[in-house]
Amino acid sequence: MGKAGAISIYSPQRSLIRSVQDDVIFSVNFTCSGIPNIQWTFMSGLVSRTIGAWQPGGYTNITEDYSSRVQAYDNGSMGLSDLRLQDGGFYVVTITESTGSSKDFGFVLKVNEVLYEDLQYLTVSFLALACLASLLMLTMWLLDKAYKKIMACKRRREMPENDVTELQIMNV
Repeated sequence: MGKAGAISIYSPQRSLIRSVQDDVIFSVNFTCSGIPNIQWTFMSGLVSRTIGAWQPGGYTNITEDYSSRVQAYDNGSMGLSDLRLQDGGFYVVTITESTGSSKDFGFVLKVNEVLYEDLQYLTVSFLALACLASLLMLTMWLLDKAYKKIMACKRRREMPENDVTELQIMNV
């Protein structure tokens, strides 16, 4: 918790990790005298851009790039939905009092990529291997049947041929 003039800002968590397409809330609580202006900024590498600014119970001005994904809260918190890889970076909230004094507070967001492509590859590979295993089992079964028929034919050929059938009389 830091103070600049009469402004103090607090957050339970400053480092956040989410996955692509998740939502995140940058949760803050602040105290100051008067009605503050709240501004959020995104920084990553050499890029710095304003996300939006608002006053609690007053105006809200979210930039066009973020307008469909940002939720502004009166307590200074900001929600960002449908995360993208490029959303990973440093987020700064600036609270400015009507007297002109201001205080910055930063967050780090890491956005992990969900490896759907890898899961899809594994699923397709598993199905291909299962089909191959089934084909091999079918082939082994057919070969076994063919082997038994060949052996039965071979045994029949080895039996002595006898055209004459002998009938024996049985005494009853």
